[in-house]
Amino acid sequence: MLTKSFIAWQRVIGTGVFASALLAGIITQIAGPARAQDANTPPPIADFFENDASGGAQLSPSGRYLAYRTSKDGSRNFLAVIDLNTRQRKQVARFADFDIGQFRWVNDNRLVFDIQDTHSAVGDQEGTPGLFAVDRDGSNYLQLADRGWYRSSPQPWNTFLLDQAGRQDSDWIYVARPLFDKNNKYFGTRLRRLNTLTGIAEVGPEPDVEVRRFMLDANGEPRLAISSNSVRIVVYYRDPATGKWRAIANFDIYRNTKEPISPLGFGPDGTLFVVANAGEDLSTVRTFDLASGTVSKEPIVVTRGYDFDGNLIADGSGKILGVHLTTDAEDNIWMDPAMKELQAKVNKALPGTNNLIEAPTRPDVPWVLVKSYSDRQPLRYLLYDTKSGTLALVGSTHPRIDPARMGRQEPIRYKARDGLEIPGLLTLPPGGVRKNLPMVVLVHGGPWVRGASWGWDPESQFLASRGYAVLQVEFRGSTGFGQHHFEAGLKQWGLAMQDDIADGTRWAIAQGIADPKRICIAGASYGGYATLMGLVNDPDLYRCGIDWAGVTDIELMYTGTWYSRPELSEGYRSYGMPLLIGDPVKDAEQLKATSPIQQAARIHQPILLAYGEEDQRVPLYHGKKFYAAVKRGNKQVEWVTYSGEGHGWSLEKNRIDFWQRVERFLDRHIGPGRQ
Repeated sequence: MLTKSFIAWQRVIGTGVFASALLAGIITQIAGPARAQDANTPPPIADFFENDASGGAQLSPSGRYLAYRTSKDGSRNFLAVIDLNTRQRKQVARFADFDIGQFRWVNDNRLVFDIQDTHSAVGDQEGTPGLFAVDRDGSNYLQLADRGWYRSSPQPWNTFLLDQAGRQDSDWIYVARPLFDKNNKYFGTRLRRLNTLTGIAEVGPEPDVEVRRFMLDANGEPRLAISSNSVRIVVYYRDPATGKWRAIANFDIYRNTKEPISPLGFGPDGTLFVVANAGEDLSTVRTFDLASGTVSKEPIVVTRGYDFDGNLIADGSGKILGVHLTTDAEDNIWMDPAMKELQAKVNKALPGTNNLIEAPTRPDVPWVLVKSYSDRQPLRYLLYDTKSGTLALVGSTHPRIDPARMGRQEPIRYKARDGLEIPGLLTLPPGGVRKNLPMVVLVHGGPWVRGASWGWDPESQFLASRGYAVLQVEFRGSTGFGQHHFEAGLKQWGLAMQDDIADGTRWAIAQGIADPKRICIAGASYGGYATLMGLVNDPDLYRCGIDWAGVTDIELMYTGTWYSRPELSEGYRSYGMPLLIGDPVKDAEQLKATSPIQQAARIHQPILLAYGEEDQRVPLYHGKKFYAAVKRGNKQVEWVTYSGEGHGWSLEKNRIDFWQRVERFLDRHIGPGRQ
């Protein structure tokens, strides 16, 4: 039976070299207050769904310089550096037709970055992110890697940053080079050591196997290599004394032949920390014995009620200071006494918010960067002066949002009809009213992910600002709540997973929160699928439905291009999907009964359908086939597609347009003024 190995595989492989190590927003200059608004008029839609105004900031290793990404008056995002001693600001990198993407300090003088295009939809973009380097004063600019097949830079287009910074004490960095055959099939990643001043690369230490991911140790040296094929993961360790690689762990992805581990990081003495269940329901942080290949009997970090989800926090020497983790919300837990004391000071200066301190690389750094947020406060970046105790705002992801006009969010738990406890989140409209409200049940995608944690969210807060209660549930099959909770969702698409959502809706009715006549179900991807099946299974519970990018035909998931990420497709279709969703032959009748397109004639409630024309995960034909089927017997179907968009809306104008449609749709069918 498929159990904890699949979850460990997701942790181990992650999104590989294609993922950004930073937040996906765009940083502003010192942000001013939100603009004045009429208290009786809801905040504009654009305030929620415009491009993030703050995409992160990073202190240099010495803590003297702050690099951040910013834009001005609608211009492209550029990279700037502030000397915190002199307060002098310098623009160091800017493009007329591209935006700065992720960026990182190489050392105290030099930065490396790639680029993106926030003005083009996914399907309209050309080229790759490239790779560039520049000094903090804007000098010594060098393009390190190409953006296309034409070779004009020292390194080829398939040169990407690792998800670890390394030691940041020289001009060298490690980069990943994913390889593809002539049919664009991915077949492993190579490691290169790259000089950011010359563009010259050296072959890094790598085992003679197909590697998916590399991990550096506390000294910034490659120490782990993770190999994976369709069904199996092998973790290789590079001996510091000999430089030779050897396998230290291996396990099947879809079968419990051995206890899986997810490497987390190294301590300064070479101790390997991993995430493992070790025979228990919840995963915890443990040490791993490199000689015996076993995990410690006693856990190092336990998050009661939750699987461990986070990372180690270390200083520049590799010393472990604490852990960053998510339970009901994101937080830092410090083991280091000095960091505990610093956290207390920051919390006192910023009451009412969760304040995540970026650990300084050196103990004498005079400033630390703080990420601060709450359920009503969008993420802000602030600088804290450790000597004076003063704070300076760097930027906010959504500076126009007034926290006082946002709703409150609370974690909930309720019992499903079979007794399984289901976690969730409830967001209420501003003002605190919690009786007889119109409600939107917002279903997360995945489905084998965690949907949400406590904190400001544009979708739920937008809906709350329009007078709706918003219910988000972690139905069985969602990850992060233990092995039993995950396994209870095996082969339960449209069945017990769907019942959990309905049971949460009935819980909200029983609590007096939701008006039973004014409830709409909505979601994207799997959430879109669950929306359609909710209308089928519980027609008296949901007045309407909103599906964007949703799966409509389970059979197409096996025969089409659904879930076409290269590291998932073959093994996932052959081994994962039959265990997670159902075998297309043995479970054919069940899959037919739980496919929305087969049940389209039973849906008579109003529906809003939206799809991206370039979606490779849930291709457009999912939406088109279902639209053609459902509109035969349902005259209340709205349909919209977005040119160039993939699995979700990357362009600001499309996000705003879509949520305008959602607002009008909900107002017509369950709006606060309706009974």
